[in-house]
Amino acid sequence: MAHSTPPETGQLWSAVRNILPLAFGVATYGLAFGLLAAQAGMDGLQTGLMGTFVFAGSSQIVLVERLVAGAGAMTAVLAGVALNLRLLLITASLRDELSGRPLWQIVLGLHMATDENWALLHTARNQGRNVGYWYLVGGGLCLLVTWVTSTVIGANFARAFPDPQAIGMDFAFTAAFIALLRGLWRGATRDLAPWVVSAATAVIAVLLTPLDPSWALVIAGTVGAITAGIRPDA
Repeated sequence: MAHSTPPETGQLWSAVRNILPLAFGVATYGLAFGLLAAQAGMDGLQTGLMGTFVFAGSSQIVLVERLVAGAGAMTAVLAGVALNLRLLLITASLRDELSGRPLWQIVLGLHMATDENWALLHTARNQGRNVGYWYLVGGGLCLLVTWVTSTVIGANFARAFPDPQAIGMDFAFTAAFIALLRGLWRGATRDLAPWVVSAATAVIAVLLTPLDPSWALVIAGTVGAITAGIRPDA
């Protein structure tokens, strides 16, 4: 008697297959972040644990960059959190997928939610496919494994070099963030306004106020998230 594949398993593996092209991009800036983490004195284990429990590329990059720049730990954390406030909008849109599920599944779903697998979920639905919670989780798990693996490789590789600047690793922060932003861009209609408002706020705060750049990032991230949230098409 043939055994049919549970729908949850089918959605998990379908998501993994569909998100693999995006995972290669995640691996690219994951390697770059690993180099940055090594500059901050983090080893492969610390980098891997951070990626597993934080799992937010932009937040991790900003947090570590602020630490390297000499900002305090609390300020660096706030800067990272502010930059990822957009995830509040993403997770709020998952109300139907999370409703009625046990607590562990809700926590898992929230932790696995990223820009990439959230967008993939909605793309699949627009194509008429019956996908939901486990499709989201499958894509997130694939990205999590990719992110953690690539960051650990990057950190271990960088620690083999006593002088990262000698081979140009000091540019890794900028390169990683540019790559990350390129992956997050969804088009001018949806992202231009909040991105411009956020960038302008950061520039004004840095150039025209005595605020530390870390606080400029916190304010800019908050204002950008508010702008995105109040738009009619948000």
